[in-house]
Amino acid sequence: MSSVPVPPFPPPQQLLKEFLSSPQELDIHQYKRHQKLWSRVPMPRSLLEAPLCPAHINIVSERDPSTGTLLDYKEVELDEVGLTASNSTSLQRPPGPLDQLIKGEANQFPFWPGGMDRTDGICSYDNEINFDTDLLTVPPGFSEGMDFRNKTHAASDINSLKINFDELFNVTDIDLQMEEDPQGNETETGDTNQEEQEQIDELVMIPDPVSGGLETSARTPNKNNEAWAIKVELHEDIDDFYKKIPSMAHTWPFELDNFQKQAILRLESHENVFVSAHTSAGKTVVAEYAIALSLSHKTRTIYTSPIKALSNQKFHDFRGTFGESAIGLVTGDVQINKEGPCLIMTTEILRSMLYHGSDVIRDVEWVVFDEVHYINDTERGVVWEEVLIMLPDHVRLILLSATVPNTMEFADWVGRTKQRKIHVVSTLQRPVPLQHYLYTGNSKHTQEELFMIVGEDKKFIVPGYKQALEAKRKSDEKSGPKGGAKGRGQLTTAQERNVWQSLVNLLKKKDNLPLVAFTFSKKRCDDNANSLTNLDLTTREDKHKIDSFFKKSVSILKGSDRELPQVVWMKDLLKRGIGVHHSGILPIIKEIIEMLFGQGLVKLLFATETFAMGVNMPARTVAFDAIRKHDGNRNRELYPGEYVQMAGRAGRRGLDTTGTVIILCKTDVPESGDLVKMILGSPGVLESQFRLTYSMLMNILRVQSLRVEEVMMKSFAELDLVKHHGDHTHQLKEVESMMSSIDSVLCQLCTGDIELYYEQCRLLVNINNQLKDILMSNAHYNKSLLPGRCVILQTNDYKYIPALLLRHNSDQSYTALVLCNHGNDPPISLVDSKSTWVVPYSPINALHVPSDGPSHTLLKVKGREVVAVLKKVISLDVQKILRDCENREIPRFKDNPPADVTGRAIEVLREFGEGGAKGGGAEVMEFNVKSLEYAELKREKERIEETLSSCQCLKCPQFIEHFDRTRQKAILIEKRSDLKFKLSEKSLQFLPEYHQKLDVLKYFGFISNDCTVNLKGRVSCEIHTHEIIITELLFRNFLRQYEPAEIAALLSSMVLQQSHCSDPSLTDRLKQGRDHILSVAKEIAEVEISFGLQASVEDYQREFKFGLTEVVYQWAKGEEFINVIQLTDVSEGVIVKCVQRLDELCRDIGKACKLVGEKQLSLLMEEVSVLLRRDIIFAASLYTI
Repeated sequence: MSSVPVPPFPPPQQLLKEFLSSPQELDIHQYKRHQKLWSRVPMPRSLLEAPLCPAHINIVSERDPSTGTLLDYKEVELDEVGLTASNSTSLQRPPGPLDQLIKGEANQFPFWPGGMDRTDGICSYDNEINFDTDLLTVPPGFSEGMDFRNKTHAASDINSLKINFDELFNVTDIDLQMEEDPQGNETETGDTNQEEQEQIDELVMIPDPVSGGLETSARTPNKNNEAWAIKVELHEDIDDFYKKIPSMAHTWPFELDNFQKQAILRLESHENVFVSAHTSAGKTVVAEYAIALSLSHKTRTIYTSPIKALSNQKFHDFRGTFGESAIGLVTGDVQINKEGPCLIMTTEILRSMLYHGSDVIRDVEWVVFDEVHYINDTERGVVWEEVLIMLPDHVRLILLSATVPNTMEFADWVGRTKQRKIHVVSTLQRPVPLQHYLYTGNSKHTQEELFMIVGEDKKFIVPGYKQALEAKRKSDEKSGPKGGAKGRGQLTTAQERNVWQSLVNLLKKKDNLPLVAFTFSKKRCDDNANSLTNLDLTTREDKHKIDSFFKKSVSILKGSDRELPQVVWMKDLLKRGIGVHHSGILPIIKEIIEMLFGQGLVKLLFATETFAMGVNMPARTVAFDAIRKHDGNRNRELYPGEYVQMAGRAGRRGLDTTGTVIILCKTDVPESGDLVKMILGSPGVLESQFRLTYSMLMNILRVQSLRVEEVMMKSFAELDLVKHHGDHTHQLKEVESMMSSIDSVLCQLCTGDIELYYEQCRLLVNINNQLKDILMSNAHYNKSLLPGRCVILQTNDYKYIPALLLRHNSDQSYTALVLCNHGNDPPISLVDSKSTWVVPYSPINALHVPSDGPSHTLLKVKGREVVAVLKKVISLDVQKILRDCENREIPRFKDNPPADVTGRAIEVLREFGEGGAKGGGAEVMEFNVKSLEYAELKREKERIEETLSSCQCLKCPQFIEHFDRTRQKAILIEKRSDLKFKLSEKSLQFLPEYHQKLDVLKYFGFISNDCTVNLKGRVSCEIHTHEIIITELLFRNFLRQYEPAEIAALLSSMVLQQSHCSDPSLTDRLKQGRDHILSVAKEIAEVEISFGLQASVEDYQREFKFGLTEVVYQWAKGEEFINVIQLTDVSEGVIVKCVQRLDELCRDIGKACKLVGEKQLSLLMEEVSVLLRRDIIFAASLYTI
């Protein structure tokens, strides 16, 4: 066969010439590859481009495993072809754009959360799919679909559809691979024997129908009963620690504590760790080792903190430890060294990165959660849970927390959520033990009145407390009635100054400075510092260092900002060794104070409790201005956890042998019980603050493979439900087994009738209970239940038994004398009676009495167990009857005969019983209850009693046996339904709220009826605060009506957190904008109320605070900070925080505008951001310089 000649390939020079001289041939779709813009002839056809489909196969080589010789090539089918960040949660998808490396984009999918199964949903066995009626015919989002109904065809059409398979296949060509067995029989090799089939069945995980879909992961067969948290024992030293880790990733100049070594061993094994220890115990060592490991592994570590200020401090400290190139910082407005192996950020930033599919997550080996106990924060605790749920499987966790009593429970939730073991390293040991004192001094004469109440052994010292009481009593006697106190818990300014002056002098004399004075009021912090005008705690050398450092730090500010009143005031205080630290202080000033405190130049620091959240800045002494605080709702004592967190700042490791904690007794000495509870009490447990937010819902709903129900199920709030899943599954199997063992009632009289009879009895029991509840609120009824009254009882063991009331107990129960069989056995036996109150109906006069002679016993009954109150009141001494019966319950008197008065009471009850059993009846008291509900219930009761009396099953001679069988089966059916409910998603506590919020989102068009996220919803995913109302304002073109400064002013209402502000002076346009925002808020609140969410319109409207509208407006117009602070009574630090959060919101809105193609509005929001970002509000952090 002749070969076809290969056409000659054009010379390279010709190809180059054609490429350079024919710009119309360039690919316009890949314009980024071109170096310049070429003039070209328009070619409309070039707009039509069909991108190549990604290859589904790949060519791989086969080599000899021993020699490496190339043997062959083969095609391998590729999985997960065509993945992008917009359609896949897989780590195998290609990376996104480099400019979105850190924070991702709202249109990107998150990576698949660890611990969740890769399923499109959880199979529910409560309602099986009906393939005839339940299948969709119209795809989601389509207006039309397919008609799958059976269609009739003409006979000719049907005949034309017939296929002759003999023509298609030649049976003789099919090799059935028949073999002969030893007996000569032919068998097919394709058949599998029974053993092979069982092995296959074991490999194929068929979900258990009784599970109801609560758990779908098959990675761990018995995972619900397995302990995911492993407690690490610390009582023994690790002698071979350095043998196990001969080459440590990081070392310290001091010997590690045992708990630190244990945690490091787990990190080396690449395991999750939860470290619980006191403040300043050295938990940061564990985080530092994780960073060092990631540096050696060429991976990343993310370090999260509760607040931005703490992130800045950690960035400064870690950069000093590991170098500038190793540590990066990511905040809402700053990204420093974002390529660094260790990134420090707040938990909110990490949550945003996870939802937006940040590619940084691919390389993360460790995530460190600092201050995990802040998961108890009502507002922000949900963020921790979201992040822990959404982290991918390859990420390992390091949780650092203060001591809490339920570390194992919390760790078990984390391990169960991520389906990985977590090692709990918990220690109560303090590196520096604490001593707790009461201080009653208030002058030079009493400044030595310092009394220890708790020592290093953690025992309350009663003599010390009594000495403090005595000293305070003498001090009050000397001051007399004109002591000058303005009221309980409040002193004059002069008295406050004297207390602090005497305390500082005492501590200075004892060399116990520096002192952190925790004060639970920003104003009182300022007032206390201002009152100590004559106090100077620094030397000349200290003053020079402070002055030099202060000037250097504020040099980054512009001239007018350096002359701010707070800057000048703080400079004077710091020179005297006094500092103030709270949220009202400017961020740069707070950083100056923190750094000077760390150098030991600040001797007295008045601080709010936020200082206890900071980095390791211990003092020698901690003082409490008071032990009561206002938490936003009420005044209360400090919780033990709050006290321990702040007191833990006392004692400097390596410098002090003990830390001193002092409680000031300004007016009264606290109660000893309150002190013991606060100092020695157990800290508060970690509790779930999980709640459903609109942002969470839409971020999850936009990913079809993720389910909100699964996320809710993984929350800490649902731990008990998931934890007992295995037990409930086992119980359900047992119940179904018991049901199958109960034979059906096959009786001509009872079949079909006894089930109705049982249901009517059950209804009657419920009605009787409702009637009893109404009666028990009736005064006449309660007065009738006096000692000596005859009543009819029905309890779990006694059915319609006459009784005599002897005593009304303090717990609202009654002690009654009842008849019983000999041996104190109940007169009737009800099968499994304790599981239900339902017993065969009988009229009140059909009383039950013992059949083998009357005996008696005392019975404690509840008020609702009294079926009827009889008119008969026995005129006997009930106290004697009661004493006689109680005496004979004593073993040595049990054989004594009953007293005469008791015998007469027994005879009366027996006569009542026999009279009722014979149909004689007993006169029952009627109570005049004027209630429509009571009357309706009485009529319903009479109707049911009439129905019961006419049932044919009552004529059955085996009625009791058949009724018991029916009741047992009904009890089991009810138990099965309850267990199935617990095993299904219907039992999730947030499920009703979830459906309510879905209804709200559908109403406003954020999602479609099939829960597909619409454009509105995708826009709201870019906004992280008040996303519903801001998105509504965007789509209603609200912002287009205003100038940039006005937009900034109006949006400040979305981010301001302080409620009490002076009234701003607004322009007419700002007032119009404010009213429009409140009107939209009212509309949203009314919709939420209609779906059962909001409590009131006013509550929702109060979330939008316009107190800084004027300040922000003037700031955006270019006014200097020294002038805008005169427009409000809000402190400078709060203003700075508000404007910084406002800038983040404006940038989020700008991104959202780009998403909907609103380029002009996006540019407008960028302009707003530029107007805000200037001067002292956006001065660089000293920790990052």
